[in-house]
Amino acid sequence: MAIDPYAGCNELIDQSLCTFETCCLAQSHFLYLPNYGANMFFCIFFAIMILPQIGLGIYYKTWGFMVSMILGLLLELFGYESRVQINLNPWGANPFLLYLICLTIAPVFIAAAIYLCLTRVLVLYGKDISRFAPRTVALSFMFSDFLSLVFQAAGGAIADTANTPSATQTGANIMIVGLVLQAVSLGTFLIFCADYAWRCSKSVLNDDPEAVRTRGRMLFKVSMGGLLFATMTILIRSIFRAAELSGGFHGTLWNNETDFLILDGAMIALAVICLTALHPGAAFGGQWNAANWSFRKAKTVAEVKAEKPASSSAWYSPSGMWGKMRGSKA
Repeated sequence: MAIDPYAGCNELIDQSLCTFETCCLAQSHFLYLPNYGANMFFCIFFAIMILPQIGLGIYYKTWGFMVSMILGLLLELFGYESRVQINLNPWGANPFLLYLICLTIAPVFIAAAIYLCLTRVLVLYGKDISRFAPRTVALSFMFSDFLSLVFQAAGGAIADTANTPSATQTGANIMIVGLVLQAVSLGTFLIFCADYAWRCSKSVLNDDPEAVRTRGRMLFKVSMGGLLFATMTILIRSIFRAAELSGGFHGTLWNNETDFLILDGAMIALAVICLTALHPGAAFGGQWNAANWSFRKAKTVAEVKAEKPASSSAWYSPSGMWGKMRGSKA
């Protein structure tokens, strides 16, 4: 039975003091009461998915991927746990703030895990085939992710602590900028992948025997499809959240929980399933670490020569260390 969100409204009472007996849902953060069962399901789901990520990450030593996934899953867990708390008390400020920030920024870390996989793919197929070096690709997408994270977190905090409708909308607008930036980053990622695949079809691939063997494995090929599918689900979610917030906190999308659970919760859940069932550690095998790269820029030949120690002949020259030692003995 649907609840009338405007039944029993009492504008004279402070929101922090509201209860189901004294206020209406319209005085809370939504025009609906978050579904306890559905939100508890996602809460439990993301908590459970942390365990295989830890186990697989340690077993295959995919440390960066593991940390990114765990951070994303923890934020999803906290976000849905906060929605469960909102079900119990729709007027509480702290649960809403945690929900708003955690579920908004969580996919940023999951996307970062995907970006780490791409850089390994570049090395495995041939980094010279790519228009950009793995280091440049990683830094570019991660910097974009970081900016998206800052905008979304700052916007969420401003929106929740605002005292006027205009300030609340300002916070929402900042969050929209972060979400749009994330969507653009993911779209650019897909375009880059398509371009790299086309260049691979026209080029000579990395002929290292282990790399060739890894690329030929069925699990690796399916895993590549899983990465693309996970990217698309996160992209769909980012577009939805941007559209949701663009209508404001009183808009139709913001107050439709079914849309939220499908286009946010289910999309991220599908991405997590792909990135766990088709874990890159298993897909890449030993090539995950073999295809590693460094954030440090490669040194030039001149820089390497400049760091070399002086020639051993200098020890035996009259002005060298050996000559000085003999002189001191004399």
